[in-house]
Amino acid sequence: MTMDARTQTAADREAVRQTLLDYVEGIYNVQPERLERSVHPDIIKRGYYRENPAAEFRFVPMTRDQLITFAADWNKDKKRPIDTYPKEVIVYEVVDQTASGKVIAMWGIDYIHLAKHDGRWKIVNVLWQSPPK
Repeated sequence: MTMDARTQTAADREAVRQTLLDYVEGIYNVQPERLERSVHPDIIKRGYYRENPAAEFRFVPMTRDQLITFAADWNKDKKRPIDTYPKEVIVYEVVDQTASGKVIAMWGIDYIHLAKHDGRWKIVNVLWQSPPK
């Protein structure tokens, strides 16, 4: 059942969008503090990764600490052309305590669940995969 659009406020929808931006831009721009701000302490991130387009997918779970470390190291030498990478943020639904969205980035597609935690929207679950074959 889809909730009526009136259950979401414009402020909450924008806060969810900003949380998703903090997530992707925190990684792209080597700003782990933005990632820390956007993810719940108990985040679960699971996905399917492949080294190159011809390789098979392999399952890769990631803890919050691994995600923060990844964000701090991913582009620290500033050699990645982030201006050419995709950065699409889609907010699907926002209700009182939960929300869902999608991020399309250079590493692939992330389907994201969020919850309002201590008054702030936080990412609690990410299911992702490398770009499709």
